Amino acid sequence: MDSLPDTHQALVLDAIGQPLRVETRPTPKITSGSAIIRVLAAGVLPYSRDIYNGKRYYEPPAPSVPGCAAIGRIVAVGTDATKLQPGNLVLADAVIRGRDDPTTAALSGISGGLSAASKRLMGTEWRDSTYAQYARVPLENCFVLDEKRLLGSPSDGGLGYDLDGLLYMAVQLVPYGGLRAVGVSAGDRVIISPATGSFGGTAVQIALAMGASVVAMGRKGEVLERLRSFFAPQYGEDRIQTVRMTNDVQEEVTALARSGPADVFFDISPPQATGSTHVKSAILSLGHSGRVCLMGGQTGDQAIPPQAVMHRNLTIRGQWMYGRQEVLHLIRMVESGALKLGRDAGSRTVGSFPLEQWQQAFDLAAERAGPGERVVLTP
Repeated sequence: MDSLPDTHQALVLDAIGQPLRVETRPTPKITSGSAIIRVLAAGVLPYSRDIYNGKRYYEPPAPSVPGCAAIGRIVAVGTDATKLQPGNLVLADAVIRGRDDPTTAALSGISGGLSAASKRLMGTEWRDSTYAQYARVPLENCFVLDEKRLLGSPSDGGLGYDLDGLLYMAVQLVPYGGLRAVGVSAGDRVIISPATGSFGGTAVQIALAMGASVVAMGRKGEVLERLRSFFAPQYGEDRIQTVRMTNDVQEEVTALARSGPADVFFDISPPQATGSTHVKSAILSLGHSGRVCLMGGQTGDQAIPPQAVMHRNLTIRGQWMYGRQEVLHLIRMVESGALKLGRDAGSRTVGSFPLEQWQQAFDLAAERAGPGERVVLTP
């Protein structure tokens, strides 16, 4: 088991728009309410490069240690820890919430949030994230993983995953939070758009694992076909259909109608999809009492058809990330084998880099932003 050294290596963001740099700095000190983890693998978002160069206005604190969700091993815990202990393998979740107000939230190493309170939370106590050899994280953000079950050999009852593969849970959590928020259950028909990106492609797997049928929408026909051909043998040919997004509402509605009225529309569009017609088309394709979950990053207003919303008793809900219970539920799904990681999920690591090669990691993550593709930093 690791002991805490006096110093460690960390990737440092001095200011938005400036190149990051690796620095030797004092190792974080344990405090009440926190744990120190040895970071084993930390995720890189497809748009990490744009966060730190300022193209995406996520406003992480600076100077700071950037980061993302990580897999780590606990080295020390605060005196108020009641379950966590040194040696535990954990998923370190990136969603930081105010202990006295859980609605105050931000993303560790990524975003200071949208309020003065969240920016204060991130700019003080939790300023530094996981792109470092050691990280101090809130106790409640450390989720213990069944190491023997997840990493063990199948011949011994394990699932045979590797450490990098466990990071896919951090991607799965985002659409899982949205799909649970609108009550997706077995037998539902769910439109997912766009299904050709990292989170959208993962949403297809999550919805199928929850027992729903999926209509995957996207502009990239070859990616849609890869999703269909990968998941259809596992879940059944009739459980996954595809529809191309064309920016023609009538054309999209006609194509969606071939699968019958949908129960749920789940949207996780990137900012680049602002102005697309698919949101209106998908809403018009919902049956009575259908539900809509908006998790995307579009910046402009949407054309919502009010008559369809009213006459069909539709519910439209926004959802930002997920709660603690969703993390616990998803980990149980993975540990039980009901939700797959690795090859069975169409997930793979396309690049693993040390801190010094952060630029190569960010560039590759931007290039390989398709479903299931993962880039990691290994401090």
